Amino acid sequence: MTSPAPVTPVCYRHPSRETYVRCVRCDRPICPDCMREAAVGHQCPECVAEGRRSIRPARTAFGGTRAGVHGYVTKGLIALNVLMLLIGVASAGGGGLFGGGLGGLFGSSTPLHYWGGMIALPTLFSDGEGGIAGVAGGVAMGEYHRLLTAMFLHAGPLHLLMNMWALWVLGRNLEVVLGPVRFLALYLLSGLGGSVAVYWFSHPRALTVGASGAIFGLFAAFFVVLRRLGRDTSAIIPVLVINLVITFSVPAISWQGHIGGMISGGILAAGLAYAPRRNRTPVQVAVLAVFALALVAMTLARTATFTG
Repeated sequence: MTSPAPVTPVCYRHPSRETYVRCVRCDRPICPDCMREAAVGHQCPECVAEGRRSIRPARTAFGGTRAGVHGYVTKGLIALNVLMLLIGVASAGGGGLFGGGLGGLFGSSTPLHYWGGMIALPTLFSDGEGGIAGVAGGVAMGEYHRLLTAMFLHAGPLHLLMNMWALWVLGRNLEVVLGPVRFLALYLLSGLGGSVAVYWFSHPRALTVGASGAIFGLFAAFFVVLRRLGRDTSAIIPVLVINLVITFSVPAISWQGHIGGMISGGILAAGLAYAPRRNRTPVQVAVLAVFALALVAMTLARTATFTG
């Protein structure tokens, strides 16, 4: 009686290829194209994919993902601010921000400012020659989008450049330690906190624009994060003091937006950085949600003082 001829193993993914190498996890034959280097031997693609799913992704010290090292949110925010400036110029027919020399670099308005700038009550704006340049509605009239859009509008290229430089320096560092999602929430809520402070404490017919509220929130957050990590804060304190002095020394600057943003950023950063390790993400989400609801309540309360 003759013995059956031995069967040569073939790759489980490529049956036409003979192989004597097997996956060290599932023991299936694999050809060179299917081999994945492992600590010992080789694995098949399916076992490698299953192993990756079972490994928890690396997290930052405050629970965020490591994707923040790429700075995508910081770059996206800067791009959005620049885009809004260009749209503003286009809305002015190519003039406006660039049509008035140095004055146009810091202080001009465009139709986009009338639509999205932070203002409480409707106001007419002069064109500088005795005519009416435009009309700005108000948050109290139901235009609540202004609380957000004002954060992405600037009074010219110089104003934009100053804020974007600060965003670039602070944003990259905070996005790394917080992760993209937490950093974006911090930025937006800090900016909204500045807008709400402007709504409460600025002249109701004064137009305010700029990312400064959010930027001051990042300054405060950077200080809190450094303290939480046990790092030296001596470099950030003089910068904060200098900016506060400028805030209260220059009449055209909205101290309300700066202080509102700084307080907001400090509170939010404390909630993110000092959340307990156990159930950290739910606690952080709760802090962000409660703060957002508080801003909504403050906004509605201020509206009631105008319409009640």
